Amino acid sequence: MCRSKKSTDVIRPRSSNSKRPSFSPSSQKPKTSKSSSSLSQPSSSTSITNNSVLSSGYFDNNSSYYNSFSTQASKNLSSIRDSLPENPHIYDFSDICSATNNFRSNRFSSSSASSSWLCNLQGKQVVIFQRKMRRPIELADLVHKLSVICRSHHSSLIKLLGVSLSGNYVYLVYEYVHGVNLRDCLRNPKNPSFTVLSSWISRMQIAADIASGLDYIHHCSGLETSFAHNHIKITSIIVAEGSLMAKICHFGTAELCGEVTKDEESSKTLGRSKSKVMKIEGTRGYMAPELQFTGLVTQKCDVYAFGVVILELLSGKEALKFLVDEESGGYQRVGVIDTAREAAAGGSAGVRTWIDRRLKDSFPVDVAEKMVLVALECVEEDPKKRSDMDKVAGQVSKLYLESKNWADNIGLPTDISVSIAPR
Repeated sequence: MCRSKKSTDVIRPRSSNSKRPSFSPSSQKPKTSKSSSSLSQPSSSTSITNNSVLSSGYFDNNSSYYNSFSTQASKNLSSIRDSLPENPHIYDFSDICSATNNFRSNRFSSSSASSSWLCNLQGKQVVIFQRKMRRPIELADLVHKLSVICRSHHSSLIKLLGVSLSGNYVYLVYEYVHGVNLRDCLRNPKNPSFTVLSSWISRMQIAADIASGLDYIHHCSGLETSFAHNHIKITSIIVAEGSLMAKICHFGTAELCGEVTKDEESSKTLGRSKSKVMKIEGTRGYMAPELQFTGLVTQKCDVYAFGVVILELLSGKEALKFLVDEESGGYQRVGVIDTAREAAAGGSAGVRTWIDRRLKDSFPVDVAEKMVLVALECVEEDPKKRSDMDKVAGQVSKLYLESKNWADNIGLPTDISVSIAPR
């Protein structure tokens, strides 16, 4: 089992109605007289554990013994509390303004949809994203969704710490992960011929991490079964420095910003939105065909975007670009999906020439061909032909293990810590 498999990395979210175990003696029922007499015998040896049940009479006659038990219980509670997910926060807007110096600090990133600041908030280094609310959301609904999202844990997800609201904007506070996005890892703007992901096994680990994290979002996060990420793209994947593990950004953004409504979540048929003004937010090259037609966000849209990211990861090419046609003087659209389909049609030889040349032919061709086919299945135009993420994650995990076996057989190092700072 690879290390990114969800069975080893997932901490299931606790139900909001669940209660912590109580160690108060008043909440425990006394045992029978036989049990009490056995505890009072001098010759009896009693082992105090977390699951010990002692009679109330015993505590009355042994106050010092009770004090030691209470102290141990307090320590156990403290250790349990430290291991539990941190409670979500709804921050005061004044705290957001103070952390960002009234938004005059240098922006960490900026796009047409959001702006972000790297700052310290309540003693923690965080990244604050500013996004516009697409639809109004009730406070009770916001608190419920925030509670579930913040208590969802996976090694391939960047944790959401809390939110703040002001006017038509929502401010999402995420933990800061030291690293760079996957696009800069693959296509270093300062040195295009260099990539930190120079080995096949490192790219397969990235693919397995993303697949496992997205599968968790769809099926294991504790949210509704139709929960979708809606922001999967190559710049939404952070590669952590040192471990080179992939982490998915913007988990919970679609839910908390009103990008997905209950009507859309329960919709089982595809049709054009009834809204007179339909604004579709997405990145060119990653938007599924049905999303562009209907404007409805589904899990199959995430599967499509995942397939595009995997094709970029394998080839090192952009998802979509336009080249100048010297004959006509116009522009020619070149997509990684089209080139991947051509390569797959050529069999192993076609795939071998299509894979990123910076890997220097050091990869198992049979595994690479299977990975291309898995990704192409994810980007089928008909969403019904796309597999669910649980199946896709299983396929990618299996191919990752095959890649590790290949690397072990030829003696390639699989655990290398490198710096991803620009050269």
